[in-house]
Amino acid sequence: MRRRELLPLLATLGLAPAAAVAANDRTPGGAFDAATVRNLARGLALKPYQPPDSKLPDVLANLKYSDYQTLRFDKSKALWRGDGGRFTAEFFHRGFLFKDRVEMFEVVNGEARPIRYSTDMFDLSKLQPKPEGDIGFAGFRVHYPLNRPDVDDEVCAFLGASYFRAVARGQGYGLSARGLAIKTGDPTGEEFPLFKSFWLERPAKGSDVMVIHALLDSQSAAAAFRFTLRPGAETDMDTEMALYPRVDLAQAGLAPMTSMFLFDANNRAGFDDYRGAVHDSHGLAMMSGKGERIWRALNNPKTLQISAFEDAGPRGFSLVQRERNFLDYQDLEAVYEKRPSLWVEPLGDWGEGAVLLVEIPSDREVNDNIVGFWRPKDKFAAKSEHILAYRLHWCWEPAEDPALAQVAQTRCGLSFDMKNRQFIVDFAGGSLKGRPNAEPPEIDVSADKGHVNDATLQPMPGGQAWRLSFQLATGDEKLIELHARLLDSGRPITETWAYRWTS
Repeated sequence: MRRRELLPLLATLGLAPAAAVAANDRTPGGAFDAATVRNLARGLALKPYQPPDSKLPDVLANLKYSDYQTLRFDKSKALWRGDGGRFTAEFFHRGFLFKDRVEMFEVVNGEARPIRYSTDMFDLSKLQPKPEGDIGFAGFRVHYPLNRPDVDDEVCAFLGASYFRAVARGQGYGLSARGLAIKTGDPTGEEFPLFKSFWLERPAKGSDVMVIHALLDSQSAAAAFRFTLRPGAETDMDTEMALYPRVDLAQAGLAPMTSMFLFDANNRAGFDDYRGAVHDSHGLAMMSGKGERIWRALNNPKTLQISAFEDAGPRGFSLVQRERNFLDYQDLEAVYEKRPSLWVEPLGDWGEGAVLLVEIPSDREVNDNIVGFWRPKDKFAAKSEHILAYRLHWCWEPAEDPALAQVAQTRCGLSFDMKNRQFIVDFAGGSLKGRPNAEPPEIDVSADKGHVNDATLQPMPGGQAWRLSFQLATGDEKLIELHARLLDSGRPITETWAYRWTS
């Protein structure tokens, strides 16, 4: 991360003409270059926060979800339709939960052109009375021939606060990324920054790359983003972020992602459901600065849980959907086995900090109750600049070490003597494939509290995996952190299994 103090006066920032004009949200346009959005963010951070325009006619403000779905964009009016390129952009109407106006621009040959709203862009026939005037957009989505050369598929969407989603080939939408998280899990309440303006660079004909710029604002900070989108078998987004705090920021979450975990085979108590599992993400995976690969199965806790995995120079972290078989879920509509995993790859040294995992109690699958992000050790000082770069990989499975076995399953229940907790952890793949039964790996299992007893290891049928079994004597403890891995001559041959037990 590179940091430097802001100059105190807006006049000394050297705003480009486009930035000066675009400071008025309703009359933007003009020259556009790599510094334009950063200059805008700097300027915003030096001024008091102004909430977005969220006023709407009652017919739009009071819409239900099903009614909002009828406000369909006219595909014939999509940006770049018929231009001979591979990308098109469509826009979301304001209404329902999405009341904030978002300004949209097209960038062509270094010139920013406002994309003007018109009621003719949408099917509003089911609204009575039909709204009139310049209502504006709530967000946008990008289409691209992702799965077939003759079909334009929706590949990513930006809608609501600073949320956005993307898919790789063959996938359906699942978890979301966010521009910035502030005070997530704080008892005083979370602050939700929002993207207030977007600039879409017109891609060259035949290009498979699209560039999106975004201006973020909130009570505590402003920021500029540049996303370079590359759809495919794995859809990547190179992300450049310039952050400008209004106040000292001690609870910022960088490269945040949010997902849903309701239950799986290990923790379905209290859910009367025909399905075997319901989740957009199965676990948190990370690769530490020292190269250790960690797997933490997600949980739907009874009380809010926040876990911190301290690190220096992290190499990556992810919310992963690891179970890929229809039989794991038995849901023909949600098709959870096709939800994306999202791997964050830091570009450059992120220094010291921690990957935070926030798990929020939930009783419905429509609620996102899982959040993961990077929190730096040092706070962000007010009136400073922080530059961050990372790559978002929307994928089936993050790149793994082929020699390292993965955690295939975690199970926990009451022990046979009804005194302890019985844990089952299955490790599969990597160098465990075909390992002779007569050569079991070494066991490395520990708990920060309580006592681990009777740890044993057995080969699984098929010669692809080994099962670790142990008991945990919890005593009067309320929370215990567990870790386990398998070794060969003291060298790890599996990722590290991490688990938080709560009473």
